[in-house]
Amino acid sequence: MKEGIEKAKILIESLPYIREFYNKTVVIKYGGHAMVDEELKKNFALDIILMKYIGINPVIVHGGGPQINRVLDKMQIKPSYVDGMRVTDTETMDVVEMVLVGKVNKEIVGLINQHGGKAVGLSGRDGELIKAKKMTIQKSQAADAPPELIDLGRVGEVTQVNPDILQTLDAQNFIPVIAPVGVGEENFSYNINADMVAGAVASHLKAAKLIMLTDVEGVLDQEGRLISSISSQEADQLLETGAVAGGMIPKVKCCQAALAAGVTKTHIVDGRVEHAILLEMFTHEGVGTEIVL
Repeated sequence: MKEGIEKAKILIESLPYIREFYNKTVVIKYGGHAMVDEELKKNFALDIILMKYIGINPVIVHGGGPQINRVLDKMQIKPSYVDGMRVTDTETMDVVEMVLVGKVNKEIVGLINQHGGKAVGLSGRDGELIKAKKMTIQKSQAADAPPELIDLGRVGEVTQVNPDILQTLDAQNFIPVIAPVGVGEENFSYNINADMVAGAVASHLKAAKLIMLTDVEGVLDQEGRLISSISSQEADQLLETGAVAGGMIPKVKCCQAALAAGVTKTHIVDGRVEHAILLEMFTHEGVGTEIVL
């Protein structure tokens, strides 16, 4: 009986949050260890299905860097990176599209459907969901020299998101699962950072939340302690001092851009924690770092 009462208390605790996010859109960037560990993969699928059944509209954007690297390794193609971005020639782009769209995306869709959900896989090509343009990076040289322009090949940045297809799927109770491949002029496909795609999708949908799953606790201060909640302005200070560094930089910047575009709240969450999404959405304490305006 006591165990049953404790379960009832947990449900009651979650009620205000269910009410708050009912019929709202939540965009989840799915990546890192949560995509590799079998138990975490199952828990992720169940979390998403539960959200849909209680009236929340989840939209998933996934990565797949390690899976791409495994295929490139078998083809004896050595990956190359500039500032964390994969240099993507035509041959590499074929592998990126094959792995992300043809393999990883379908595995996520299958896992959700296997556990009772209704998921549909998409890439940016479908219904011109994600329009993109070629990205270039400028690298500073000597003080008296112009910056060097670095060609990343078929790496893109989002120029437009067409929400119509996502709204149509939502109306029919489907869960969209998006591979981060965009389409540009002349039907060129582009490899786009999944964090950037998640931020752009959340912005265009005016999502109530953007949740990014990663392999660290969240944003840490200069002493290495987890920051549970931070404003966008405070995040700027951490970026300037170097407290936020490496792979956390694009995640924080994507959260800031999403907030500026109308997303209500953003979160960077440790995907290695079981049911991390539910803990963030439906408990007082939450997990990871909340970034707000």
